[in-house]
Amino acid sequence: MASLNSYKLRCSIPGHEMDVRGLASAVFPEGAFVSVSRDRTGRVWVPNSSPDQGFTEMHSMSGHSNFVSCVCIIAPSETYPRGLIATGGNDNNICVFTMDQSQPLFTLTGHKNTGHEDCVRGLAVISNIEFFSCSNDTSIRRWLVTGECVQVYYSHTNYIYSLAVFPNGQDFISTGEDRTLRIWRQGECSQTIRLPAQSVWCCCILPNGDIAIGASDGIIRVFTEAEDRIASAEDLQAFEDELAKTTIDPKTGDFGDIKMEDLPGREHLVEPGNRDGQTRLIKDGQKVEAYQWSVSDDRWMKIGDVVGGSNQQTSKNVMYEGKEYDYVFTIDVNEGGPSMKLPYNVSEDPWLTAHNFLQKNDLSPMFLDQVANFIIENTKGHVVGPAQPAGGDPFTGGARYIPGASDGGPGFGADPFTGSGRYIPGSGPNPSAPSGVADPFTGGGAYSSAALRQTATNIYFPKTDGVTFEQANSSQIIAKVKELNGGAPPEHKLSEEILESLQRLLVSVSEPNSSMSPPSIQEISVLWKASHWPEDLVFPILDIMRLAVRHPQVNETLCGEAEGVQLCNHLLSLMRPEGRPANQMLALRTLCNCFSGRHGRALLMAQRETVLSHAADLATICNKNIHVALATLLLNYAGCLHGQPDLEAKAQCLSVASRALETVQDKEAVFRLLVALGTTVASDQTAQDLARSLGVNSQISKYSSVSDPSKVAECCQLVLKELQ
Repeated sequence: MASLNSYKLRCSIPGHEMDVRGLASAVFPEGAFVSVSRDRTGRVWVPNSSPDQGFTEMHSMSGHSNFVSCVCIIAPSETYPRGLIATGGNDNNICVFTMDQSQPLFTLTGHKNTGHEDCVRGLAVISNIEFFSCSNDTSIRRWLVTGECVQVYYSHTNYIYSLAVFPNGQDFISTGEDRTLRIWRQGECSQTIRLPAQSVWCCCILPNGDIAIGASDGIIRVFTEAEDRIASAEDLQAFEDELAKTTIDPKTGDFGDIKMEDLPGREHLVEPGNRDGQTRLIKDGQKVEAYQWSVSDDRWMKIGDVVGGSNQQTSKNVMYEGKEYDYVFTIDVNEGGPSMKLPYNVSEDPWLTAHNFLQKNDLSPMFLDQVANFIIENTKGHVVGPAQPAGGDPFTGGARYIPGASDGGPGFGADPFTGSGRYIPGSGPNPSAPSGVADPFTGGGAYSSAALRQTATNIYFPKTDGVTFEQANSSQIIAKVKELNGGAPPEHKLSEEILESLQRLLVSVSEPNSSMSPPSIQEISVLWKASHWPEDLVFPILDIMRLAVRHPQVNETLCGEAEGVQLCNHLLSLMRPEGRPANQMLALRTLCNCFSGRHGRALLMAQRETVLSHAADLATICNKNIHVALATLLLNYAGCLHGQPDLEAKAQCLSVASRALETVQDKEAVFRLLVALGTTVASDQTAQDLARSLGVNSQISKYSSVSDPSKVAECCQLVLKELQ
């Protein structure tokens, strides 16, 4: 149980070479715990029997090919009386270790997204009916398992990464990006402990009540409230001195805007603080120092020097590694660690430069935002990168894309990515209209200077008009139906009357200028029945349905309230992972084309959770046509959700897109996923926070340097800019 004593440093444990990302109290030996790190190792630490109160590494484990991010202990069994250690890594694997082997007992592969759709960083169980969660929104929430939030706790000033609950089920601890460990008692933050590292990634409570935390400097620190386990006076002073030497960016703390002339001097430190953890800024000559009030020590403790801007020296034509640069910055990723040089020319893209810098120095992609923003902030006033040409179609590289018509005409639904359908190079339908921006309502050339300015800077997203699959060869489709029908078993043969009905419908929906009358209810009914042909035969019927749902009459009939659910269920059954690739692809394309009409849009928005959940499972299938169709479906959902406050829906779009990017290789599919991401996060701060929490920045940064096609890199850089 957490007592009313204050926690103080027990010991600092070096050993890991990079960030410590996960901690767990071990079953064996007594008092031991396990840590995992970005250095790809896991380590077991046992308490020393000597008076120094430290810990010694007993066991080291390796087996991951990428960062290790979390760890848990599997309870002892008859087979494994000391329990097992399970670790999860960025290589998508779970490794399970015993206490006496350095290599995994076995490895669980093929892990994929399992449902998280919010920027939740940590969970901790309170009881069988309650749990805590912590988030990027700087709040901690107490939940009932029924889904009701019963209490919200605020104290952190930046992302909260980790939680652990004391045995009493009421008091708890938390750590975060604000450099702090916070101890919560009776619903209030009773103690704040600052750390000399930017990110305090993880925490756990040991059986004796001590607290272990892991941070971005690679050090594990243990804090205790037991007098006999507190570090020596020399070690406590060394820890305080290390903390005092750190530098603090005011934008990442809780200091607000700083005007040096308004700050008090050291005389202000005579006044006691109002609460534990309260911070106060003091002017000391030309320096600004940050102090924190310690209730247990009844004094102000220095926690670092505040640096309000860059103190980097820059000049033109700086030489670095034999080349001239406009700037050569010195970057300190970890206090006390080696400095790194970052060369930069103002003509370069800051995001690409940051990405290359992180790769060169084997640094985590989590620093991408920080480094890119540092470059932008310290090169203000310069034009960075070439201007984006106005008027180009981001999807095909040609002239401007003219949005498809509404439900009122048969020719709606253009595919701007392939250049087919209603893609009009150069101008809208009205030759005399200005060529700058198409009127989204008429397709004409209504002029809008604001729109022109927008497209000059970002011609890729948000994309709110639907993207469909238009290409068709009616004669070939019907020929294939007849060919398959000729070899079908007698019980599945289609009559000549049905074949003629399908042909009439296909011509009427795919050849708008034909003399055919619009599809009749009877013809639509025949199409629906034919779509239930055996799975090894049905694909050309699905191709007819793909084209037919673009027509207003077919869209209304097949996507209406009752019929629409049946259509969705039927298409989803054809999309199951073990199904036939041709059926999977055409079912996805049919869903994309349903967005052409208002009934189809309403249906798919109502069925969004189920549709995207099934579609996401197809990302692992190695088929570029399926991947392009999946990306297009996501893009259409993103377009419908743009400007809407439906956070849960946007979270699912982001989650599915992130999951798809793990396996999709085709550049066209990647491009459409990038446009979907950009459309989802555009002008939506909460959606941007969600994307950052999913690690989208680091996931897509590799596409910022793709040269062919150039639209991939250009769109990627714009998405990264939205997420900065």
